[in-house]
Amino acid sequence: MKISNFISKTVITLMLSTVSVSALAHGAKVTPLMKEELAGLANKEGTMLIVEYAPGMFSEKHRHDAHIFAYVLEGAVTMQVKGSEPVTLKAGDSFYESPEDIHLVSKNASTTERARMVVFSLTEKDAPIVIPVK
Repeated sequence: MKISNFISKTVITLMLSTVSVSALAHGAKVTPLMKEELAGLANKEGTMLIVEYAPGMFSEKHRHDAHIFAYVLEGAVTMQVKGSEPVTLKAGDSFYESPEDIHLVSKNASTTERARMVVFSLTEKDAPIVIPVK
């Protein structure tokens, strides 16, 4: 690996750590996996994360200034976006959220087991992924 690539990856890791701190305030443990500018899509970047909810944990109402694609790896997650009914997704299920969606409910469906998801987001470069909603 070139030194410039190493430095670049280190900076990306530090930037992603701010995602983790922000998301922790919303009830989830977030582990950044990667962040990459997307060639051919001006000013766009993709971010991949692992999101984990402890038993009974939930997030506050929020939105994502992003296209969100999520896949439940383990456990079950109950989620609801404004205008839709709540749904419970189990390991192997996936869902999509648009930048316009308001995430009303996002919680671990279990009080005894953790829930884990892999999440890919498509955002404007350096835009926040999670935005609190009052």
